[in-house]
Amino acid sequence: MHREVNRSLTGKIGRVTGTIAPGTIGEVMLPFHGGTSAFFAYPFDKTSTFPVGERVLVIYFEPPQTVYVDELPDVLREF
Repeated sequence: MHREVNRSLTGKIGRVTGTIAPGTIGEVMLPFHGGTSAFFAYPFDKTSTFPVGERVLVIYFEPPQTVYVDELPDVLREF
């Protein structure tokens, strides 16, 4: 049986609150269920580093509290 993929956070923009880097568990704050919640975060490409304060894009959500993120594309940086 296939595991159902939860896409509820895919495409959301978050702010890094704990450095995200290879080999570490980072943290990102994301809008979630009408509020803001902290999620464990890892670089989607397994090589990037994102410092505290940087905005990132959620590529994949792994319930219950883990996301994989990537660099925010230029077209979304102005919002």
